Amino acid sequence: MTINDSKICAIILDLDGTLLDTEIATRSVLRDFLESYGKVLITDKEHGRMGRTQKESAVAIVKNYQLPLTPDQFIAEITPLYRSMFSYLLHFRWKDAKALPGANLLLQYLHKHQIPFALASNSLREYIDAKISHQKGWKEWFSVILGSDQVQSGKPSPDLYLEAAKRMSVDPSNCLVIEDSLIGVKAAKAAGMKVVVVPSQSEADAAALADLSLHSLLDFKPELWGLPCFDQ
Repeated sequence: MTINDSKICAIILDLDGTLLDTEIATRSVLRDFLESYGKVLITDKEHGRMGRTQKESAVAIVKNYQLPLTPDQFIAEITPLYRSMFSYLLHFRWKDAKALPGANLLLQYLHKHQIPFALASNSLREYIDAKISHQKGWKEWFSVILGSDQVQSGKPSPDLYLEAAKRMSVDPSNCLVIEDSLIGVKAAKAAGMKVVVVPSQSEADAAALADLSLHSLLDFKPELWGLPCFDQ
């Protein structure tokens, strides 16, 4: 028995919060940056910008913290700090970014069964490459890797997902997206794709829009989508 009315031929996955826990590493940079302007990071204010593009996040941060900067100035000042962090963590194999429960199991399963799968993230491509560089097999296994700087608009626009499907030569209706944020779920639905969400506590509303909500990737059942079962 399946819950899908069309054949799933490919999987498209989000990165931050879906496959990797990168929040701790990136938040430290923002905390230090805000302190340099006499501001204190407020965790609750971070929830609203989960999954956004760099420019959208910049607009939100400048407004929320009343920084004496334009969004473009904010990006220009904080980008070198992020790049330094990524270079540092890359040297130490991104030890602060851990694969979320079930992530490796799912990717190994997709690779073994030769099911095409793509990575589509609102992060910039150079950041994506740094984040996944130490995860064994990830960079080689993905059929397509896309960042928001490689399409016209990031999520919630469907551009990332439509481009991933195009590059895999798969019709969007035959793609299943796995996301963790409301913005990502909206992008997937706008692309005409099925979507499973593993929502963070701050993204509970995403479950109402998704086709299926899971507690973690460990709960993913490929047979519900017409795919082979996990190996026992």
